[in-house]
Amino acid sequence: MNYYSTLGVSSNATPQEIKKAYKKASMQHHPDRGGNSNEFVKIQEAYETLRDPAKKQQYDNPQPQQHHPFGQQPGSFEDMFGAAFGFGRQPTRQIRNRDVNIEYGLTFEELFIGKTVNIQYRLPSGRIEILDAAVPPGVKQGDQVRFAGKGDDSFPQAERGNLILSIKVGPHATWKRDGDNITTTQNISVFDLILGSTIEVRTPAGRNFNLTVPKGTKSGTVFSITGQGIPNVNSRRPGNAHIKIDSIVPHIQDKTILQKLKDIKDEIDKIT
Repeated sequence: MNYYSTLGVSSNATPQEIKKAYKKASMQHHPDRGGNSNEFVKIQEAYETLRDPAKKQQYDNPQPQQHHPFGQQPGSFEDMFGAAFGFGRQPTRQIRNRDVNIEYGLTFEELFIGKTVNIQYRLPSGRIEILDAAVPPGVKQGDQVRFAGKGDDSFPQAERGNLILSIKVGPHATWKRDGDNITTTQNISVFDLILGSTIEVRTPAGRNFNLTVPKGTKSGTVFSITGQGIPNVNSRRPGNAHIKIDSIVPHIQDKTILQKLKDIKDEIDKIT
């Protein structure tokens, strides 16, 4: 990834030009404004590198790897002899800062709009870090949202680790998730199925709809409301809301009412 291309600036851009380009790109691709979350993370990563003079110099002037005969680094005869027979100095391990993992909870309702995150957390180095960013709409249980350069900084000479938010989603009392769709079950009287009815549906996003149940509807029928599901995390296109209708049979003890129902049943049997 070319950090300069990501921000849309030249390699000799001034710090002010880099900052200005970052603000413009981050607002354009911010998830709260309908931008792509992956592109937003790339912009953050590019700016974290180019705004830091030391990181920028290291990025602009990468150190070339030196190649030596027989694939060996220069050293003493003991080094070469030891390498040939499996002993001697051990290879130096590359120092790197660790990623920081945090569990982050969302309510079911927040899946529809995303959430602005403002949290403090402690790094392995002991320093307190602040994250002021956004979790996009449509994330799922177990998703990991990555923020580059917000992790461990124990080794100043190495690139910082990343912060990873592991998403946990709380359940809803009446709705469940099925991909980008949401589903629920609505119980109504068997007489409402026979005669027809209108029921009120309230989505987790807080929208109310009047759903018409035509007369003669069978128990188990599923109705759909287009575009009232969860936005897709990439395309932002919402799924649908599915409402399954189940019947409730009233428990009637009154003999007079039961006789009336029997008479009605007998009438219906004669004409069907």
